[in-house]
Amino acid sequence: MLPTRRRGLLPASLMFVAGAYFLMPLWWLLISSTKSSTALFSSQPLWFSHFNLVTNLRQLFTMDDGIFGRWLLNSVLYAGVGAAAATLVSAMAGYALARYAFTGRQVVFGVILGAVLLPSSLLVMPLYLLFSQIGLINTVWSVLIPTVASPFGVYLARVYAADAVPEDVLNAARMDGAGEFRIFFTIGVRMMTPALATIFLFQFVGIWNNFFLPLVTLNDHRLWPVTLGIFSWNSQPQTLYYNVVVTGCLVSIFPLVLAFVLLQRFWRSGLTSSAVKL
Repeated sequence: MLPTRRRGLLPASLMFVAGAYFLMPLWWLLISSTKSSTALFSSQPLWFSHFNLVTNLRQLFTMDDGIFGRWLLNSVLYAGVGAAAATLVSAMAGYALARYAFTGRQVVFGVILGAVLLPSSLLVMPLYLLFSQIGLINTVWSVLIPTVASPFGVYLARVYAADAVPEDVLNAARMDGAGEFRIFFTIGVRMMTPALATIFLFQFVGIWNNFFLPLVTLNDHRLWPVTLGIFSWNSQPQTLYYNVVVTGCLVSIFPLVLAFVLLQRFWRSGLTSSAVKL
């Protein structure tokens, strides 16, 4: 038998290698955003050289009349509103599937499971044809409406509600005269908070990184999200500063990091409450 310290050395080494592998692109992005276009290709790619971050940021937010700030706000709008709406719809649908018995419930849940397997890009062209018929092409609604439906969110909410929301608590609330909507928003939502935080975060990241749907449905560059805007800059190398593109990529990930930081306390509270129950 190996000593305990030696037995833990191999797993720790593997975790270190895996962590370095996943963090390497982020480190490269951080380093590259501090360089000028010339230094970006002529200096050591994984270390600082000719610190130019302030100039890069100034160029980023002034290029094309400051359109990057508009793209960033558009992404915050699409991701924030879309994720909030999807979380609410998923919570209500999952709660209903978990706590109400009705004809066809298993069929509905089976359809939702099947929808989880469909790639979202498969629905872009049908959505484009549908929105073109009702006049929503080149509007914010063409991006927001599809994000409200989240099959994975409904699935996660249903599974979590089935275990985290006791039927006895709901029956006690009904005996006290509470209506179903009041029970859901005052009891169900609070008990499902860790799952709802996960759904919101998954949707926020998915919408923030969404590229194909805005590319097809939005023609006005003022409505583009930041992903599509950076792509448009990167597709014009003859007139483009590469350092601006790299710096824009770095700035665009800060809202995602902020969302993770702000929502982690809900996961921690969920783990704590589960430990208390045990």
